Amino acid sequence: MQGVLLIDKPKTWTSFDVVNYVRKIVAAAEGKKPKNTKVGHTGTLDPMATGLLVLLVGKEYTRRAGELSRVDKTYNVTMKLGETSLTGDEEGKKTVVSDITPEKEAVLGALDAFRGQIMQVPPAFSAMKVNGQRAYDLARQGKEVVLEARPVTIYSSELTGYEYPFVTFMSKVSSGTYIRTLVEDIAKKLETGAYMSDLRRTTVGEFKLDDALEVEGLNESVILAGLREL
Repeated sequence: MQGVLLIDKPKTWTSFDVVNYVRKIVAAAEGKKPKNTKVGHTGTLDPMATGLLVLLVGKEYTRRAGELSRVDKTYNVTMKLGETSLTGDEEGKKTVVSDITPEKEAVLGALDAFRGQIMQVPPAFSAMKVNGQRAYDLARQGKEVVLEARPVTIYSSELTGYEYPFVTFMSKVSSGTYIRTLVEDIAKKLETGAYMSDLRRTTVGEFKLDDALEVEGLNESVILAGLREL
């Protein structure tokens, strides 16, 4: 078995949970041990996020993971205004910071302010490395995490709904963009706080969520039918 496999990652599953699940099925089909079976991905999703996860099956494809990860992505985002989260998402400890109710025009203006190439500081709770250690490991230990801003591109952020305190929008961004940080930056523009309450990835480069397989029901025949060549 080899090729690209598109999966709709369910909520609470880590990306590695999905990789390991598929690896066991592929290994069993090929009569190998899972540790000798090559399955990787082109970019993780946080456990509470859902949507398109692009898996690579077979040595020929896993060796191209770096190349295939440097592509644009599209997300459906929900942010909750008036509260911040320690982790920037639903999992972290929340703090109420404001009861300001921005007008829709202000929300539209804030979304528009973050368009094109911007400098973005990755969140402390991220997989970025600081002196060889993952930033999220340091953050969980209560240590200060200092990360440098880096350029990312926000191609578009289109408002799809607003009923305070929830704002929903669709955003197409470059590889390496942190939506949690984008949400916090938008909130600052609105002179309030916010956190990312829901995230669903809908495209990764040329690949679309509409073509993805559900984890439930995966087996050898379903995977074989779902594998695609590049």
